[in-house]
Amino acid sequence: MDDSKNTSADQFLEKAGMLIEALPFMRRYSAKTIVVKFGGHAMGEPEYVSAFASDIALLDQVGARPVVVHGGGPQIGEMLKKLQIESNFVDGLRVTDEATISVVEMVLAGGINKALVAAITNAGGRAVGISGKDGGLIMARKLLAQAKSAESAIEKVVDLGFVGEPSKINTEVLDALGEKNLIPVVAPVGGGEDGMTYNINADTAAGAISAALGATRMLMLTDVPGVLDNAGNLMSELTVSEAESLIHDGTVSGGMIPKVETCIQAVLGGAEAAVIMDGRAPHALLVELFTEHGMGTFIKPD
Repeated sequence: MDDSKNTSADQFLEKAGMLIEALPFMRRYSAKTIVVKFGGHAMGEPEYVSAFASDIALLDQVGARPVVVHGGGPQIGEMLKKLQIESNFVDGLRVTDEATISVVEMVLAGGINKALVAAITNAGGRAVGISGKDGGLIMARKLLAQAKSAESAIEKVVDLGFVGEPSKINTEVLDALGEKNLIPVVAPVGGGEDGMTYNINADTAAGAISAALGATRMLMLTDVPGVLDNAGNLMSELTVSEAESLIHDGTVSGGMIPKVETCIQAVLGGAEAAVIMDGRAPHALLVELFTEHGMGTFIKPD
């Protein structure tokens, strides 16, 4: 037998071994809800989007029930720039006026959502794009931010315009899609009781949906490996109490704080566990769910 045939045989055996390792995990997640927040720079790279879509389609095909919630901050910024609408930020949160919220909804529920639906469909899944306004999925209330001025340490309340946070999640539309084996792809805009449209942080929306669905996992795909200790090492597993302590002692800081807080709230609200992980890693979802070691930081109840 020549070397090329030996190599091919070895590759097939390696793949067979990987499938055998994955089988117990596939059974574990059969008919289980997996909420995946897709965002960060990966959304702007076609190869990452294609790999992500393939992973979501595979989750669906092995019997899991994926629910995708996506962001789109960079794309919103690009469209606002094209339309010459100036963006203002307070502590990293976009101040959203009436002109801006129209663009936000157009970009999130339009271009980004439908492109992601198309990618998952092309990968073999049956995806349906919706926004938080559809079926009353996400009821929102106005979010008021606390900010400090440069001249004073005193915090003041800042009105961010049409920026909201979930006040209620109505899972009926997600349940209906799941019963038909359709994959919901959710754009994070919600409707308020005042009849207005609100821009909602995608992490926050994913956390609230995970809690309401009692998701087996919430997977938060980011641009970092997960929660790092003070030496820069990945912390692979944390309880809710341990995660809270890391925020209080400053180990978790900056933009990681709201991500960890969202995971904590999701777990306390009813999700079984949450994972913060690097969405740029090849087939990150499959490694996390279908291998013994997983990847990222796993946050679980005490």
